[in-house]
Amino acid sequence: MKKFHIEKNTVQETLIIPLYGRKVCSEHFPHLFQDPEAEQICGMLDYDFARNGKKMETTAGLFGALEVAQRQYDLALEVKDYLKDHPKAAVVNLGCGLDDTFRKCDNGSCLGFNIDMPDVIAIRNELLPVGEREANIDCDLNDDSWMEKVDAKGGAVFFAAGVFYYFKTKDLKELLQKIARRFPGSVIVFDSCNSRGAKMMRKTWLKEAGITDVDALFSLEDPDELKTWSADFEEVTSKSYMRGYRDLYQEVSAAHKLLIRICDGYVKMRIVKIRVREKEQKG
Repeated sequence: MKKFHIEKNTVQETLIIPLYGRKVCSEHFPHLFQDPEAEQICGMLDYDFARNGKKMETTAGLFGALEVAQRQYDLALEVKDYLKDHPKAAVVNLGCGLDDTFRKCDNGSCLGFNIDMPDVIAIRNELLPVGEREANIDCDLNDDSWMEKVDAKGGAVFFAAGVFYYFKTKDLKELLQKIARRFPGSVIVFDSCNSRGAKMMRKTWLKEAGITDVDALFSLEDPDELKTWSADFEEVTSKSYMRGYRDLYQEVSAAHKLLIRICDGYVKMRIVKIRVREKEQKG
């Protein structure tokens, strides 16, 4: 079988890091995570996993894998919860990369829309060709045209995994406002951290990517801040990234317990949910 070649130090490489993290997590924590799809996709790639594999085997590396896997678990639970009352809803993956959350949540009647930049979707089409009731949309999230392609007659749940950290706050505010206006009754779910977490990122991938205007990037001290962003936001709630949906604290090593406390207390890693108001009925 011909393998898909991944170039180092490219957008392609950044796409497979969370994918590989889920594979590693399944191997090291099989009682918590099972992701055979991640292992299958990694097997389709021509890439030197041994280099990143050594990093993943460290205490910090394994915790990073735990974070990636738990984030997908958390977001998938929110998607499934919305689908209980809206079984034919649109499940919209904002900045999808190689994430397959829609397929893990598919109830047989919902619709999946995976949105990312054209170069990312080109890779996704090779590795994760669309299935039934699923579409890959190549579009910048800040370009409103993708919204026209989302069939939300049955409702809509939007989610973003590790994406909004790349947004300037003003751009994210505008995006969420547009979603809320266009999709009443929808739910938007994403992960966030505070400014300390953003500064930690500055020392790693932001610096490598040449991004200098870090203070303009999105971070969140208190989810209640979002309530002022739009009158269309009916409710804003949040939960701990690593303990809010299922508590991993007793399932991990002492070192990882410490890292969980840092995530909760120091950098405020959260899963945030915005519930959008229903459209007012004219009577």
